Amino acid sequence: MKNSLIKGLMVFLTMLCTSLTYSQDVSGTVSDASGPLPGASILVKGTTNGAQTDFDGKFTIKNVGSNAVLVFSYIGLKTQEVNVAGKSTVNVVLKEDSAELKEVVVIGYGSVRKKDATGAVDQIGAKDFDNVSSPSPAQLLRGKVAGVQVTQSSGEPGAGVAIRVRGNTSIRSGNGPLVVIDGVPLDGGNVSAGGADLLGSSSARNPLNFVNQNDIESISVLKDASSTAIYGSRGANGVIVITTKKGKSKVPQLSYNASVQFSKMSGDFNVMTPEQFVAAGGDDKGSRSYNWKDAVLRSGFSMNHDLSFTKSTENSNTRISLAASNTDGIVKNSGLDKYTATVYNSNDFFGGALKVEQRIMYASLKDETTILSNNAGFIGNVIGTALYWNPTLPIYKADGTYNVVSGTYLNPVQLLNSYKDFTDTNKFLGSINTTWKINSKLKYQFLFGIESSTSARKSQLLPTIDIQGDQFRATDPTSGVVKFGSAFINNNNKFNKTFEHTLNYNNDFSDNFNLDALVGYSYYDYNADGSVASGKGYNIAQTNLIDNIEGGLQNEFRVFSYRNRTELQSYFARFNATIYKKLIVTGTLRSDGSTKLGVNNKYDYFPSVGIAYKVVEDKEGLLNSFKIRGNYGKTGNQEFAPNSAISRGAYTLNGSLGLDNNGNENLKWETTKSFGVGSDFELINNKLTGSVDYFQKDTKDLISPVPPAASQPGPPSPRNTNLKGNIITKGFEVSLAYKVIDKEDFSWDVSGNASFLSNKLENFPGFIATGGLNGQGLSGAYAQVLTNGKPLYTYYLYEWRGYDASGNSIYADAAGNDTGLGTAAKKLLDKQPIPKINVGFNTSFAYKNFDLGASFYGAFGHYIYNNTTNAYFFKGAFIGGRNVTQEAATSAQAQGDPNSPSTKYLEKGDFLRMGNLTVGYTVKGSILDKFKMSSARLYVNASNLFIITKYSGSDPEVDTDKSLNGVPSAGMEYLSYPRDKSLSVGLNVTF
Repeated sequence: MKNSLIKGLMVFLTMLCTSLTYSQDVSGTVSDASGPLPGASILVKGTTNGAQTDFDGKFTIKNVGSNAVLVFSYIGLKTQEVNVAGKSTVNVVLKEDSAELKEVVVIGYGSVRKKDATGAVDQIGAKDFDNVSSPSPAQLLRGKVAGVQVTQSSGEPGAGVAIRVRGNTSIRSGNGPLVVIDGVPLDGGNVSAGGADLLGSSSARNPLNFVNQNDIESISVLKDASSTAIYGSRGANGVIVITTKKGKSKVPQLSYNASVQFSKMSGDFNVMTPEQFVAAGGDDKGSRSYNWKDAVLRSGFSMNHDLSFTKSTENSNTRISLAASNTDGIVKNSGLDKYTATVYNSNDFFGGALKVEQRIMYASLKDETTILSNNAGFIGNVIGTALYWNPTLPIYKADGTYNVVSGTYLNPVQLLNSYKDFTDTNKFLGSINTTWKINSKLKYQFLFGIESSTSARKSQLLPTIDIQGDQFRATDPTSGVVKFGSAFINNNNKFNKTFEHTLNYNNDFSDNFNLDALVGYSYYDYNADGSVASGKGYNIAQTNLIDNIEGGLQNEFRVFSYRNRTELQSYFARFNATIYKKLIVTGTLRSDGSTKLGVNNKYDYFPSVGIAYKVVEDKEGLLNSFKIRGNYGKTGNQEFAPNSAISRGAYTLNGSLGLDNNGNENLKWETTKSFGVGSDFELINNKLTGSVDYFQKDTKDLISPVPPAASQPGPPSPRNTNLKGNIITKGFEVSLAYKVIDKEDFSWDVSGNASFLSNKLENFPGFIATGGLNGQGLSGAYAQVLTNGKPLYTYYLYEWRGYDASGNSIYADAAGNDTGLGTAAKKLLDKQPIPKINVGFNTSFAYKNFDLGASFYGAFGHYIYNNTTNAYFFKGAFIGGRNVTQEAATSAQAQGDPNSPSTKYLEKGDFLRMGNLTVGYTVKGSILDKFKMSSARLYVNASNLFIITKYSGSDPEVDTDKSLNGVPSAGMEYLSYPRDKSLSVGLNVTF
């Protein structure tokens, strides 16, 4: 007995000593990517011993075993387990839980769990586009969302971007989606003052340039009627909902992001070098120093700075940011400087019953550009003149003056230096959102938003350069002296107001039935005004024409102004019912009335219904969840010109008053009915997620001006009317994402998407031309038409079959036989410019402190018309003294062979591009404490590293605006500002 007691006592003492020896206090700091994390939970695994972090993210737990495991957790972040391993200090950085972040998606007038959505909604967050250099939020969507195609009009900084959500739905109204920023719908028009440069029309700027991508929290894309019909007459082309960031940290936090970017031209036009020009028989002027790239291009450079401050408490939330970016484009005398400021503040009152949120977004944009006309003729623009310049002719004479050939054969450097074009734009977007929680089930919201912009574009061409054409010269009626030089000032102002009232009711009537209902009223007031002043015919010594625009010939100075107003009033309702946690039914109804429409058709109704059923939910094993859904609805398109339904007066050049539009009191909405079915699923223990969708859209009552001959009796002016016919668009989409590896120190994710699209005009009685061509011998020519039974913008061209023995082009006649141009027949081709297939692929790796991300995107099944080759690279131009490609100079084409539009210049536009490659390093350890930083990351980003394509032009993704009479085009390339490839280095730090 005595021995047993002694042994038991020894065991007890041993255990006590072991406990005293190996139990300890463990302290540390818990943070996330933004800094210290107050309120995080820490628990000793398998026990109830734990703690929470304080206001500075610090914690202490007593009596922790040396081999214990600590479990760190926080809502919205991944739970992390750490082995103590005898350490007394444990610091942890929790990562975002991407699955939870993607669980809730922002939709119209609210949000919904992705699992509960009845419509096709995709969302990308800040993490999906961090450290990707992009001047516009629109480009962040490229390759990320199935069914969304993003095409930049050119490579120019700030150039316009065409966004197509599930294809085109209109022939003359806009095809871009409605953009909503923090609940405020934008008016959809251009922000910067556009118009023309002095050699033709020029592209509008990107209306989303004013948004700083570092201010964006998420971008949601609403694609089908179930999700877009709540926006009624503005939802036919899809809706993009941008949500900006709020404060996250409960401790004051300062973040600074900086990057520098270097860029150069990514493609080439492949014109001949001086040696090749002479070898091909060109007129040798003796010099060998000219290179077209050196004449008008340069290395691009961009510098970006972004500073933000955040602070939140239990009852308030604040975020302030300032950003500046300065970009020098790869074409000389072009660039974009952008300065932005944003403020977010929210305050809770009366114990959280009342919440008031204020948002302010301000941007100052300063554009500089040069003569880059979309429709330059034989003379050309800056790019065109540089391409055709004889490469053996020096730019300068021996005395330092410009070598001048003629008024139609321009010296590219003289043209570049003689032209100035600046646009200053100031944009303001502000809103106040008040939420009153009446009780636990009912809340009321009021939103007031203001969108305001002022823009002034000033351009001039010096009188020291002689360009042939009436627009560049004027004759003094007194002296008879011809004077040169032109100047324009274009002012554009907008002031828009948004008023919205919504009442939301949410109630769990039982475990098997939940109802979330919404009713609302909206009023939008859009105002625009502006003026244009132009002058020409200046004295040779004048250099500042813009500031003395009236200093030219008085009879050549003109001024006009305009003012437009559009009002839109709406009533809407939506319910979302969940039955037995499996069946979800969504119904919406919106009534819109607009002053754009005729007095007999101002209002219309836009209903939709969506149904989803969760076949499998939250299961383990191979199939974890599976949901099927379907929807049907009607939406409208309001993106047509103001005052389209009323008669408008206009002064002609001779001063007489006429009409430029006849009124139509019966003009009504252009509407789209659509239906779709789809499914969302999760497989292999939630590692593989994806969705599949099929949809069909039918657009009718197409709005278009009709020729004077078809107008109502009266003056010979066009009249906007609803045409017969339907645009039928069908498509199939698939998205997949797979977590290949998901470990603490090593992760690898891959995702991809593809969309397959077709469209056709049916029951359409018209034959409308578009895709205008420009250049020598191409006056009045076009390449595309809208006609019954064919896709939008179908190519309509001569079928080229080579050259005959004399070097003249052979074409097909109506019967398909070989013939000359005189008896050739244009043909409707089974070829279209809209891609049939769009794909995107993204992958990301993270190993300890290192991370890598790469994105690819591409388009297939479409054709591009190479108007540049058609206008500039033919045998007659070379023999006439202009530089061309080596292929054109050595071809069998005869000098006098007409330069006609044909399939010779129609090429496949298929491409696959590597969009971005980013390599980053996250700094950890004592260096952060040394510099008092909570996080730091270095990264290198490369964009547009390579492209796989057979297109012979500079780039297959560039899409020049070649519209005719207001009818848009697609797939046209003409003297575009070249795209660039770039390398940037950046640093993100948080204090």
